[in-house]
Amino acid sequence: MASKRNPKTLIAIGGNEDKENDRLILRCVAETLPRKKLVIATLASEVADEMWHQYRGIFKKFGVSDVVHLNIGSREEVHSNEKLLEIMANAGGVFFTGGDQLRITSKLGGTALCQQIQDLYAAGAVMAGTSAGASILTETMIVSGPERSHRIGDSLRMAPGLGFLRDVLIDQHFAERGRISRLVGIVAQNPRVLGLGIDEDTAVILRDEKEFEVIGSGAVYALDARSMVHTNVSEQEVDKTLSAFGTVLHVLSHGDRFDLEQRKPIAAPMEEKPEEQVAAE
Repeated sequence: MASKRNPKTLIAIGGNEDKENDRLILRCVAETLPRKKLVIATLASEVADEMWHQYRGIFKKFGVSDVVHLNIGSREEVHSNEKLLEIMANAGGVFFTGGDQLRITSKLGGTALCQQIQDLYAAGAVMAGTSAGASILTETMIVSGPERSHRIGDSLRMAPGLGFLRDVLIDQHFAERGRISRLVGIVAQNPRVLGLGIDEDTAVILRDEKEFEVIGSGAVYALDARSMVHTNVSEQEVDKTLSAFGTVLHVLSHGDRFDLEQRKPIAAPMEEKPEEQVAAE
């Protein structure tokens, strides 16, 4: 009898997730792991050791018995240090911390270690990331862009991500940093891509690239421009404010789900009333 396949799972966190109270999102990462070995990848951070110790302590409390640290100083180190492959071996998941997303992709992209991570994901290991670590989960990622009303001439800097998810682009710290304008600018340029804005202390849990669920205290914004009927994004007046007609914005909160194949939101089920409350009514 064939063994049951673990679903491919991505957990993208909008940054600044709760680390002191119920820690819902990080607990979910721990509980989703198919094997209790988690690699904390601090490649994006300038305070890697500090982040490593903080996350290690949290995941240990949630019962992750084997927590290991992946910190790479340079791309040369990836090519010369075979022990890095041993660190990743048989991991149940990889958690990418925040910082600068280009630090992750420029060190890992195209290496044997990156391929090993891809293979782990295909076999059912969880790929999770917070802040910059969430942006790198997709095929294309945002590197920088204006956080104000978008002008046609504004520079939206994009780069290849690690490619776990196609046709979706993730922006983080979304409401907190007012990033709706740059997400509109991105999907106006390429309406095939679904733009996802994720608030702080909020995450999407995506399984088999088909559907995601929202957890956490904030919102997730799904911006779909496939039905867009007009945009001036290709005009030459660089100082003109961007316009886009017919785009669809869905706002999802804790418990809501989203069908990526149909691009359709699904409301969280209503909580059942306690029996004693029903009897009183």
